Amino acid sequence: MKRIDPADLSVFLAIATHRSFRRAAVELGVTPSALSHALRAIEERLDLRLVNRTTRSVALTEAGERLFARIRPAFRDIDDAIEDLNLFRGAPAGTLRLNASRAATRLVLLPIVTRFQRAYPDVRVEVVADDALSDVVSAGFDAGVRFGEVIAADMIATAIGPRHRFAIVGSPEHFGRHPVPATPHDLRGQPCIRYRFHSGALYAWEFERGGIELEVEVDGPLTLSDQDLMIDAALAGAGLAYLFEQQVEGLLSEGRLVRVLQDWCPAYPGFFLYYPGRRQLPAALRAFIDFARKPSPATAPF
Repeated sequence: MKRIDPADLSVFLAIATHRSFRRAAVELGVTPSALSHALRAIEERLDLRLVNRTTRSVALTEAGERLFARIRPAFRDIDDAIEDLNLFRGAPAGTLRLNASRAATRLVLLPIVTRFQRAYPDVRVEVVADDALSDVVSAGFDAGVRFGEVIAADMIATAIGPRHRFAIVGSPEHFGRHPVPATPHDLRGQPCIRYRFHSGALYAWEFERGGIELEVEVDGPLTLSDQDLMIDAALAGAGLAYLFEQQVEGLLSEGRLVRVLQDWCPAYPGFFLYYPGRRQLPAALRAFIDFARKPSPATAPF
């Protein structure tokens, strides 16, 4: 068996991490065709097939899975060692990749990022807004932003941004046709705009008052997986929507939406920045964590 250069292994590592020649090619700055030829050369040197690929999917063979499991920690240690060199620079530098839900991106993350980049102009930030709960490590992100209850237990999490409240809203037209609900139980007789997670689960609306906690599985003819579309649907009179207070405060003040059951919607802990508990954090991520923890001036959603 011929010797394999570490640079060749980085090609395999990118493909194995992304399970996609296209995404791996973007990371490495080459074409998917060049990446395919490079992988074929690696497999010929090893005399082993590492990846099974079709026009629609990429999967590791048993040998590929074993190689991926062995070299991934080693390359991570190399990345950490290189990132440690940032300590010798005047300020953090490099690229910071963040993954967040679309609501978290709009309400919390983007205001922090814009202030952070003014303070650290040598750090490039890439934000991927994704409502699916991605594995930030395997997807190549430095950190993610989500609600605390959905974060994996092996992650380090720190609260960022303010506490949040939800709001039950509908259009004036809706309330011209339906009574105003007095309790969450009254929602069962009204058309509600349901939210479906990318996992396929439907969100049950959560309420709390005077120590009483309720979850209501609302019903309605319209189900969406995008909160901005839910706002549009509520404005069009499609039904009641359960949204972040910040998302609709302007529409409420303009009278385009009407809020109900406000006393049943308490404040919840806000979003959390989470990241793997490595011994050596990249300097850019360390600076961002410290920056995001600081109290910040109120910033309107983008």
